[in-house]
Amino acid sequence: MSEALLTLAWWLAAAMLALGWSVALLNALSFPSLARAGRGRRLRRPSVSLLVPARDERDTLPQTLPGFLSQGADELLVLDDGSSDGTGAYLRAAASAQSTAPAGTAPLLRVLDGAALPVGWSGKNWACHQLAEAARGELLVFTDADVRWEPGALDAVRSALAEHDGDLLTCWPRQRCHGLGERLLVPLVDMLLLCTLPAPLARRPWPPSATGANGQLMAWTRSAYERFGGHAAVRAEVLEDVRLAQRVKRHGGRVVLTLGRELVSTRMYRGYRAAVRGFAKNVLAAAGSAPALVGVWLLNVLTYSLAWPFALFDARWWPIVVAGVGLRALTNATAGRGVAEALLQPLSPLALAPVVALALRWRGGYVWRGRRYA
Repeated sequence: MSEALLTLAWWLAAAMLALGWSVALLNALSFPSLARAGRGRRLRRPSVSLLVPARDERDTLPQTLPGFLSQGADELLVLDDGSSDGTGAYLRAAASAQSTAPAGTAPLLRVLDGAALPVGWSGKNWACHQLAEAARGELLVFTDADVRWEPGALDAVRSALAEHDGDLLTCWPRQRCHGLGERLLVPLVDMLLLCTLPAPLARRPWPPSATGANGQLMAWTRSAYERFGGHAAVRAEVLEDVRLAQRVKRHGGRVVLTLGRELVSTRMYRGYRAAVRGFAKNVLAAAGSAPALVGVWLLNVLTYSLAWPFALFDARWWPIVVAGVGLRALTNATAGRGVAEALLQPLSPLALAPVVALALRWRGGYVWRGRRYA
């Protein structure tokens, strides 16, 4: 590589890290977590419907359902979205057992059988729409079946939404990873959030695009959900969570962003292959175009991976190496995860290569949970 090209590459990597560090430091100081948000003054407690779409979650629900039931919601609705692994039978057995428990010890568990998926809807959006239609609460709290809720999590959600006068609260659960493959890919969710979206800008009414959301936990006031169109307004979107948040902000609503830390956690994918397929279904929509996706990936490869061999013969690159690992450590700490994992950061962009390749092969369509979307 010529000296001029190497210098240009250094400036690109330095600029990316300077921006990432600026945003990550700001977020480390200002990004709210549910643990902190839930300690405010005592507020009126509106009724809550805890809503869980479930498709082939038989192995997951035994770990998460007790946490849902212990939150003190007024009702827990779980929708069996055409599962083929016994999810429905497990839920009906749980509901039957719960009906014999002493009165007042748990919310009413209602199991819904999902209707056939209409043309033009994604599966999750359709499931959430049905749950909202059946819910009775003043607050509609959507959460994925693989999200683990610790005691006090729902009170923290309810308090944070009220204290910030929010229309929509969304939360990024602390990611629980097992094995090398998951540790290479899944924590990049935290880096994407904490290194690109400054919390103070997300709280401002403008620009509408400067917000985010995580469909793993989204809590709405019922009036806001209906006013902004709910999941029906984004029925075909794969990034429905982000699009809903942008829609709320664009129309003058308020979005409250939080981190789950010790109160809400999840193991998003089980193994590297599952993580590759999971990320591949939405990275193209997140990037906006195929050239943008490839460009961002190559910039990450340069900044975090190629910086190491470059540093062996050009000392200018050692600060890039250290800053890249340090940035991963900072975002891990902010999200409530261990910092030693930051040593894997040089490998993460390389582990993303199959994600990018699969997303480009799918060309915006994807296959998920046995369903194919164009």
